[in-house]
Amino acid sequence: MRAYVYLENDIFLSAEAFGSAGTFFGELVFNTSMSGYQEIISDPSYAGQFIVFSMPEIGIVGTNDDDEESRGVFASGILMRRLSASFSNFRAECSLQEYMQKHGKIGIHNIDTRFLVQLIRDEGNLRAVISTEISSKDALKERLDSSARMEELNCVREVSTKVPYKHERGAWSNGAYPRGKKSAKKVAVIDYGVKRNILNELVSAGLCVEVFPHDTPAEDLIALYQRGEIHGVFLSNGPGEPRILRREINEIKKLIEVKIPILGICLGHQLLSNAFGYETYKMKFGQHGANHPVINLESKKVEITAQNHNYNVPEELSQIAHITHRNLFGDNVEGVRYKDYPIISVQHHPESSSGPHESKYIFAEFAKLM
Repeated sequence: MRAYVYLENDIFLSAEAFGSAGTFFGELVFNTSMSGYQEIISDPSYAGQFIVFSMPEIGIVGTNDDDEESRGVFASGILMRRLSASFSNFRAECSLQEYMQKHGKIGIHNIDTRFLVQLIRDEGNLRAVISTEISSKDALKERLDSSARMEELNCVREVSTKVPYKHERGAWSNGAYPRGKKSAKKVAVIDYGVKRNILNELVSAGLCVEVFPHDTPAEDLIALYQRGEIHGVFLSNGPGEPRILRREINEIKKLIEVKIPILGICLGHQLLSNAFGYETYKMKFGQHGANHPVINLESKKVEITAQNHNYNVPEELSQIAHITHRNLFGDNVEGVRYKDYPIISVQHHPESSSGPHESKYIFAEFAKLM
């Protein structure tokens, strides 16, 4: 298939397409990871976005069910320099082409991703429309101009579970996801777009895990906490602009008031900041990849981390929280420990998948906090 790409800065490109035909809208972001493309594509935090891979060749290891990070693909699509015509890995079950078609999403290849990465770096995240149906630049511009902006979309509603469920598998070990041991400590996970490996790591940290929809009333969780049926709350990662999630922020405020132990990661980290009255801001082009150095200010160790976010918490948060981590690429706040509350949160992804494992201790810290 041929596909046509129109960007909001009036750049018009054409390329080859695979996966599903159609017209797709989203925001361009680039990811610098060298591997783990299936885990990246299936991360719900990419809802409403096109992922530009800086790694030039994608598709060589195929895809498989074990590496899925969610129930589907919520990203608008993916762009790469070269699509591998064949795949070769003993764990592979189908090709990337088949995978994208199965999930109804578009893939773009034979396009200059170096140019796109530099463009995003210089101009920031750009809105885009990609179509296999419309080849007219003017028609694509008209469609893009009438589409919703990322900061207007509540993608959390789309990616969150609709019903509570229990998660009992731990982190990958010896070719399988082992069943977790029974635990007296139970955590309620609020699903704003949670990655499956976060749930695995919570289980491996010795916790009993139950996942709840994003709109679960705080009163329900407080009642469970007061009856001793849960011992902490985890606020998950997820997509989009955190400040528009007013209902979720108000519910978090109620959890804060009763001093339930809380861990937030990525969007959960940002929502906590907003709930405390310190508004998040949008970064120029965000941080997406598996090679971001973060310094732990308490241990003085540098950790290489996985990142996926366009928003961040403000420096002023230090008025009510100890800054525990900083990003060494941009010196932005990466982690905090609130001064008068049993609450910790980090911007990076300690569960990796894909990425390094140097920050997994945060799950053990949360278990200890509970």
